[in-house]
Amino acid sequence: MWTLYQVSLRVLSPIHIGWKKTSNLQQTRFYVPAKTIWGALTARITRDKNSSDYKGTGNKINENLRFSYFYPYDSNSSLNECEFPWENPDNFTWKYIGSYQSAALENKTAMEGMLHETECILPKTRDGNQVYLLGCIIEKNECNIDWKTALPKIQIGGERGYGWGRVNMDNKPAKCKQFFGYDFDPSQEEPVIKIPKGEFILAHTLASEAYQQQIGGNIEPFVGRITENGRFGGYFSEARICWIPGSKLVNSDMNFKICENGFWSVQE
Repeated sequence: MWTLYQVSLRVLSPIHIGWKKTSNLQQTRFYVPAKTIWGALTARITRDKNSSDYKGTGNKINENLRFSYFYPYDSNSSLNECEFPWENPDNFTWKYIGSYQSAALENKTAMEGMLHETECILPKTRDGNQVYLLGCIIEKNECNIDWKTALPKIQIGGERGYGWGRVNMDNKPAKCKQFFGYDFDPSQEEPVIKIPKGEFILAHTLASEAYQQQIGGNIEPFVGRITENGRFGGYFSEARICWIPGSKLVNSDMNFKICENGFWSVQE
């Protein structure tokens, strides 16, 4: 059995979720993947224990917790009105996405050709409203990980050495029964989300030829960084071929399992 919690994180500084590079622009994803939350929580809990066993902590979290992706909303919206980037891309980009320019220095002089721009999710919208990230954390029964204490202290994404990625919580995680408005089944071995026909999947979902006529959307290889042996982000995870968030169910309702690191998989 699993217990579903809704979590709202107040964004305190810019957040860069590495995606791809276009010319000198380091682009960000417009949401925070579950694997990023898992990695940040793994790092925080490991350090709070004065340990260097990131792998052991990460494995324990994978055994006891599941994570949704986290999506932005602002202080002018209600708690359940997160904004998905695929619904109105131009408005979303204008409202939530900014960028900062910087250059590598040598002897206090900018190095030629080293000017670059880093895109980010802003802590405040362009019209001045506070930005939050809405998501879900799913806890296995008898879980003994104190994630609620560690969560407000995490840093998310890249450029953390410059103070980016800071968040906190205004309210404690709240138990709930629906997952972003979708039905949630906590009784299975892995938690299950029930998505109606015509609605969107909200996480990277493992692609399969068997379902290519039932799910409409783009596919990409998803690769993350892994921390082991004290090397934060020093290793790459195995690439997994996935439908991207925002892909739509075309023909019928479908059920999806939430697996380790937040990947979704079609429930057979």
